[in-house]
Amino acid sequence: MLNRTVAPSRHDIQDIDLVQPDEVVFDNGLRVFIFSAPTQELIKAEFIFQNIFNGSENSLLHTCASHMLKEGTKTRTSAQIAEEIDFYGAYLMPEYSFDQTALTLYSLNKHLGAVLPVVHDILNEAIFPEAELETYIRNNKQTLQISLQKNEYVARRLFFKNLFGESRYGRIPTEEAYDKLNREDLIALYQKQVQPQNCTLILSGNITDDVLKQIRELFDVQWTNTENLDGIMKPEFPVFIPTTVLDERADALQSAIRLGMPAINRVHPDFPAIQFVNTLLGGYFGSRLMRNIREEKGFTYSIGSAFASLQHTGFFTIATEVGVDSTQATLTEIEKELDILRDIQATEQEIALVKNYILGSILGTIESIFSHADKFKAVYFYGLDLSYYTRYNEIIRNMTAADVQRVANTYFDYNNLLKIIVGKVY
Repeated sequence: MLNRTVAPSRHDIQDIDLVQPDEVVFDNGLRVFIFSAPTQELIKAEFIFQNIFNGSENSLLHTCASHMLKEGTKTRTSAQIAEEIDFYGAYLMPEYSFDQTALTLYSLNKHLGAVLPVVHDILNEAIFPEAELETYIRNNKQTLQISLQKNEYVARRLFFKNLFGESRYGRIPTEEAYDKLNREDLIALYQKQVQPQNCTLILSGNITDDVLKQIRELFDVQWTNTENLDGIMKPEFPVFIPTTVLDERADALQSAIRLGMPAINRVHPDFPAIQFVNTLLGGYFGSRLMRNIREEKGFTYSIGSAFASLQHTGFFTIATEVGVDSTQATLTEIEKELDILRDIQATEQEIALVKNYILGSILGTIESIFSHADKFKAVYFYGLDLSYYTRYNEIIRNMTAADVQRVANTYFDYNNLLKIIVGKVY
């Protein structure tokens, strides 16, 4: 019988075991990674495409193409696509990020044969109907007009524009860009980008031999689009010069503050240590920025920082919204916290707390076979493998106060930050 008066044994979090996928390459060039879980009757299929940019296309073309993938094919209307997917209790979701576009299907194993042909139709015969495109443009222009009244949205636009210029990471939506969207450009992008050579398929769930046979029949034998992928341009970034950008709003009650700079991404050896230091600074609810600016000063409801990784670069950012009478005081306190981070070593207690938080958060995200697939996806497109997490966890476990100070002095300098303020400065 369990003795509830005795506490369970405690031990530190060690390395985390992740499922290694099986890999298959189809004859048409489609690369497939399989995360098998025989007891899981739900199947997730992610068709992930590298975004193709030539440097001169409309900045909204990729987001529009992703959104409109399900809006109709040569044989199905958008309503018919939705009806077929819903009838079998499946879920089909287009997703867009700076570097990849994806079409993700969730389906019960027993209904996969009924919904896969719909996905095949979308990836081979999408037509981007004119009426749906006009609706998309009209709705998004209205949304943009509303969003431009929000200080936080404007600050985010100014941040990426000033950080990344005219590269894919810096382009921002405008009404003029929406007006220039057209079917011809969408179809040209679709034919170039949505093809097996440019696709990675991640399958997770109960991937039986029969499931794989169905996948191969539709997405190997019957997927023959092989456009030339040469000439794909990598983004070119402007020389970064730290500056302050103030967009003053006479009637503002709050100021949106966004600070940051370009940074390294996940492939750099220092990235795990930087994530540790960022967590301590502003990466979780108990961080220094939260304790100071929310709990002690009461300037804001929320403030946070992040070191984000993109495929061709990375960036550091601090973001918050404060009352206009606290704008300058908030900037002063942020500078103070960055100086303390660089000049004074953290206590062992704080180091231990951050270690436990990060490692516990990683454990908390490994809840199903789909989570294992997500961990793989997060490193695969950087040319890394799952050994990244072994090294990541080892670095986190061995972080010391001296390591924190070294990283802070290398990567966390207030004077090197772009400073965006939308509102007022008092």
